[in-house]
Amino acid sequence: MKHFFSLFLVPFFLFVATSLFGAGTSISDRPNIVFILADDLGYGDLGCYGQQKIKTPVIDRLAKEGIRFTRHYSGNNVCAPSRAVLMTGLHPGHCPIRDNKEVKPEGQFPLPPRATTLIGELKKHGYVAGAFGKWGLGAPDSDSTPLKFGFDRFYGYNCQRQAHTYYPEYLWDNDRKVVVNERPIPAHAKLDGGKDPSNPQSYEQFKGENYSADLIAAELRKFVDQNAEKPFFVYWATTVPHLALQVPDDSLKEYQGLWEDPPYEGNRGYTPQLTPRAAYAAMVSRLDREVGRLVELLKEKGLLEKTLIVFTSDNGPPGERSGGTDCDFFNSNGSLRGRKGSMYEGGIRIPCVVSWKGQIKPESVSDNITGFEDWLPTLLELANGGTPSVSCDGISLLPLLRGEPEKSDRPFRHQLYREMTGYGAQQTVMVDDWKAVRVDMRAAKKAGKTIDDVKVELYDLKADPCETTDVAAKHPEKVTELLKLMKRDHVPSTDFPMPLLDD
Repeated sequence: MKHFFSLFLVPFFLFVATSLFGAGTSISDRPNIVFILADDLGYGDLGCYGQQKIKTPVIDRLAKEGIRFTRHYSGNNVCAPSRAVLMTGLHPGHCPIRDNKEVKPEGQFPLPPRATTLIGELKKHGYVAGAFGKWGLGAPDSDSTPLKFGFDRFYGYNCQRQAHTYYPEYLWDNDRKVVVNERPIPAHAKLDGGKDPSNPQSYEQFKGENYSADLIAAELRKFVDQNAEKPFFVYWATTVPHLALQVPDDSLKEYQGLWEDPPYEGNRGYTPQLTPRAAYAAMVSRLDREVGRLVELLKEKGLLEKTLIVFTSDNGPPGERSGGTDCDFFNSNGSLRGRKGSMYEGGIRIPCVVSWKGQIKPESVSDNITGFEDWLPTLLELANGGTPSVSCDGISLLPLLRGEPEKSDRPFRHQLYREMTGYGAQQTVMVDDWKAVRVDMRAAKKAGKTIDDVKVELYDLKADPCETTDVAAKHPEKVTELLKLMKRDHVPSTDFPMPLLDD
């Protein structure tokens, strides 16, 4: 993995931390951390971000009791590279994983075994750690599994493709497979020929026994219960609401009949669903319910005031009617341009709520640019209780959580870079309200063009948050400035080469 060594060629931001609760804190006094990562949840899918149809009272209450970020950006616009940024604190221009890349028969392209990761650093400070849900950062037989990177407990899916069904044959319990459904439901199927798509009986074959999201949430609560006396880190990488549209009937009933809801027969991938709109809403609300059960457990254990809770998503909502979804109906991207796989705002601007009772001022809102790379220094600052130094691209968010103004010795983030080799190959860079986007680089290469032939779009997000008007022609000097940052922040990769840039 030659690209790993290239990381050292790029200057890192040096993070120097001072704790929210002061230096010299003992291990027993360090806060617990619960990091909840939803899968393909859009910017507008929560009530606290304007959702009108889907009920999310628990997460909305966390936002009311804490802080809501309005310009938080996922690590990338699809699953694996976004999670890699979260775990390494490195932006996509030199992160080891820059796109989804499957490893047969099960798993994804791995992180390098020597990579500095969030979990590896937290373990140094006395945390017991559990990962629950979807890993997607290395095959089961690789050196890049949750246990090998330092988690004490793992329960869920190793492979993101296997996570496309909520009724799998097996899940991983630490390093062994455990059968959870004797009759697994395939993730990708179509309604059998001749069956009436309007007849509920036609969909009975797609109903399973044990819903994986419920099993995963139950194991998570066991972990919290068993480790209540220690500082713990819970990484809850739920698969909800990623396709397929599958949810138990007790949740589905809440939304059935509320709207016109044409059946989905499986002709655009993933499992057929009689009431796809109701299913999507029910999946999000069921996740909200499970978050509530965890919050109640923390209260019962007397841990709520000692636990930082983060709720966010790995990227924007799925594309146009993919797998039966109807994100336009729910306004899942909050009217932002673009979806999952896009470098426009709808693909990478995601909801982010942080709650810590007694520590964060209720009903706080931050409009500052923040990103997934910022969580590594933020959580290490909380965990250490002192002044460690860690090389990464992140900037600690603790001043924002405290509600403090920007200071010269604690600057906020003003620039953010993202790139993606897939979905046509794209780059974007932001500086405050200015955003440059370059797309379709792969098509340009096939057409025999050079990188200089690829159009650069420019948007003023303050005046035009939905990116409706390209103002590049009016501000050529700003385009030149942002292009220099694109060139600076991209490091060539042999594993994930960018068309025209890495040829």
